[in-house]
Amino acid sequence: MNARQKRLFEDALKKNPNLKMPVEGPPPELTEDDLAFLKQGVGDKSGRPQSARDAAGEGGEEGAAPQPHRGAIMTYFEEKGFGFLRPENGGKDIFFHVSRLQQAQPTDLVPGTKVLYELGMDRNGKIAASAMWLMPPEETAPPAA
Repeated sequence: MNARQKRLFEDALKKNPNLKMPVEGPPPELTEDDLAFLKQGVGDKSGRPQSARDAAGEGGEEGAAPQPHRGAIMTYFEEKGFGFLRPENGGKDIFFHVSRLQQAQPTDLVPGTKVLYELGMDRNGKIAASAMWLMPPEETAPPAA
């Protein structure tokens, strides 16, 4: 353990006195869930493995595509290439990057524009839109009465 790691551990120990100092030796036994998480790869930050979602009751058929969520653009900073969208069912605003936009132009990202999006994680491990599509005009119009 280097000096920085030791200092971080000591700071964490102040917040949680029950922490145990990591010991050198053989690594602990990994569970099946741990192994599945490791198999995702270092660069893949798309979320938890399929088996963990099934245990939580979120999974459907194996290999089934995730259902996109609905929302609307709240803000978009064209010069920076990112913005935030608000989920249709409420909750915290979701970060998106223009590189996640599918089959549309960045100039179409104006506040109030309805979108479909899939959730994932950004490079910092925070929830973000992993893919985003503009909703067709017929889906955004209210149904005729």
